[in-house]
Amino acid sequence: MAQATVLLLKPISGLGNEGEQVTVKAGYARNYLLPRKLALPQTHANRKQIEALVKAREARQAKEIDEAKVIADKLEKMTIAIAVKTGESGKLFGAVTTQNIVDKLADEKIIVEKKRIHLAAPIKDLGRHVATVKLHSDVSVEINIEVVSENPIEEPKA
Repeated sequence: MAQATVLLLKPISGLGNEGEQVTVKAGYARNYLLPRKLALPQTHANRKQIEALVKAREARQAKEIDEAKVIADKLEKMTIAIAVKTGESGKLFGAVTTQNIVDKLADEKIIVEKKRIHLAAPIKDLGRHVATVKLHSDVSVEINIEVVSENPIEEPKA
């Protein structure tokens, strides 16, 4: 099979980051990467352009890590209270999802993507829980979640 060596202009999942030199099948390079301006064929002239891209990527990643650390400090100090509807004896209707957490964080003016929040198990009961937020590949933080009842809990009658 014919192979082509290309220089990536943008990060591609499963292939590499911008500025990396990768070897792919010739058809993939010719029909997908090159027409979409995701990569350049490897030549001496293109190598210099890629070196500039690598420097820009390093600067951008350093800035992203700094921003992620600032958000991580805010999240580490806070406890999120989520009010949910409950039935008799405090049993939840449904579960607390990552979308509920994202909405509460948005109320606090902290924007986090839903896919960056990881719950060990679905939250289906009242009380304290912990979720992990992966803000960057190098920065992750655990946030405390307090699940409380929206309505008063009544003990079932015997």
